[in-house]
Amino acid sequence: MTAHRTAARVVLAGTAPLLLAVGAAGPAAAHGAPTDPVSRVVACSAEGGQRAQSAACRAAVASGVAAFDNLRLAGVAGRDRQVVPDGKLCSGGLAAYRGLDLARADWPSTRLTAGADLTLTYRSTIPHTGTFKLFLTKDGYDPTKPLTWSDLPSRPFATATDPALVNGAYRISAKLPSDRTGRHLLYTIWQNTSTPDTYYSCSDVVFPGAKDNARSAGSTASAGSAARGRAESPAKSATPETTPTRASSKSPADVASTSAQPSRTPTGAPGEAVSSPASDKDDRAPALPLIAGGAAGLLITAGAAYTLRRRR
Repeated sequence: MTAHRTAARVVLAGTAPLLLAVGAAGPAAAHGAPTDPVSRVVACSAEGGQRAQSAACRAAVASGVAAFDNLRLAGVAGRDRQVVPDGKLCSGGLAAYRGLDLARADWPSTRLTAGADLTLTYRSTIPHTGTFKLFLTKDGYDPTKPLTWSDLPSRPFATATDPALVNGAYRISAKLPSDRTGRHLLYTIWQNTSTPDTYYSCSDVVFPGAKDNARSAGSTASAGSAARGRAESPAKSATPETTPTRASSKSPADVASTSAQPSRTPTGAPGEAVSSPASDKDDRAPALPLIAGGAAGLLITAGAAYTLRRRR
C-alpha cells in the first residue's frame, strides 16, 4: 500500500509541471477580444504573430500584459466612465494590463475607410449574452497622449445585443463615421448580462488622411500642368513670328533676290488674316517713273513745235 502511495506521489509530482504548462498555454476561463480590427491585447499576444514583435508590443509586454482574452472587470454595470480612470481605458484600470495604456503612435493598426461598412470580429472561447458598444475617437485625437473618456463621443456609433457566437467569434456589423482621417482608436465595451463582467478593448485604426489626398491631388495637378505645358509648347513653336522687315537692312541685290523667289505667306491662327507690310510698296513703286517719263516726253514735243514756228 505504501509502495502504491509513493508511486502515485511520484507520478503527480512529475505531471504537475506539465498540467501547469498546459493551463498556462490554454485560456483558462478565457473569454475574448477583437481580432479584426486587431486589438492591442491580441496583437501583442502569441496570437499576434509578427505584430507581437513590434516596438510597441515589446514595450507593452515589458510594462505588463496578461492573458489576451481575460481583460475584464466585475460589477461595473454600465458605470464605465465612473469606474475606469482616464489614461487607463485600454487596461480597464487593471495593473496586469498597464502596458496596453502606453501612449504611442506605432501600435499595430488596421487600415479602414471612413464611411464604409465594418464587420468587427470578436473572438470568444466561452459564449455569453450581453451588449457590445463601439466607440471611435473624436477628430483631433492624439495617439501620443493617454486616452481619456473625453477623447470618445458620449454615445457609441454602433451597438449589438446578444449576437450569435459562430465558429468561435462574434461578428458585429456597423457603419463607420464618415468624418475621420488619420490614426484613431476603436474602443469596444462588452457588457455581459450572463455574468457580472465587462470587457474593454482598444484597436488602433488608420483612415486615409486629407493631407495624403491633397498631396496626391497636388501631384496629379502638377503632372497635368506639366503635360499641358508639353502639349502647348509645340503649338507655340509651330506658329511663326512675323518680324517687320526694314528696307535699310537689305541691299538692292538682296531685294532683287528675294523678289525672284516664290513668296511665303505666314500662317496664323485659323480664321486670322496675316498681313504682308511690304506688298503695298511693291505694287505702287512702278507708277512714279512712268509719270516722270511721260511729262518729259510732252516737254520735248512742245519745244520742237515752238522752234519750227519761229523758223517759219
